Amino acid sequence: MEIKNQGRSSIGMEANLAALLSYLLGFITGIIFYSLEKENKFVRFHAMQSIVAFASLFVLDIVLKLLPFVGWALASLLGILSIILWVILMFKAYQGEYFKLPFAGRIAEQNS
Repeated sequence: MEIKNQGRSSIGMEANLAALLSYLLGFITGIIFYSLEKENKFVRFHAMQSIVAFASLFVLDIVLKLLPFVGWALASLLGILSIILWVILMFKAYQGEYFKLPFAGRIAEQNS
């Protein structure tokens, strides 16, 4: 679903820019923007999705690295896929889209 004009966020920047920045450093910037933004649902959605998606990927990466033999290879593949997802999410947020991931998007929708 695309939003034509998200307006400004309560932190004083354009909503699509704030949504993009909530993905910039993964769940860290997600936490920052989710904590600071009190009104704009678009920014809060993307910030929460960033928290859930990238915290989950972070934990999964640690678990995969603990697996003998194939763990490091799978973690490397996960890293590449995470970078691709990161770019897509930032692009979609800047375009003004509620790009909803299957698991993280549902949680973000409920908590935005």
